[in-house]
Amino acid sequence: MSNRRTRRNFTEAFKKQIVQLYLNGKASSEIIKEYDLTPEQIGFNECG
Repeated sequence: MSNRRTRRNFTEAFKKQIVQLYLNGKASSEIIKEYDLTPEQIGFNECG
């Protein structure tokens, strides 16, 4: 059995919300944990 996740689709509104959180100073690691994302899904190479 594989540990792969099912591919998720995100709305434009959700993507904008994530970007806005980051631009407002929220750490990428917090965003990733809070929204159950991976760094690859939101384009972060490193958490922090």
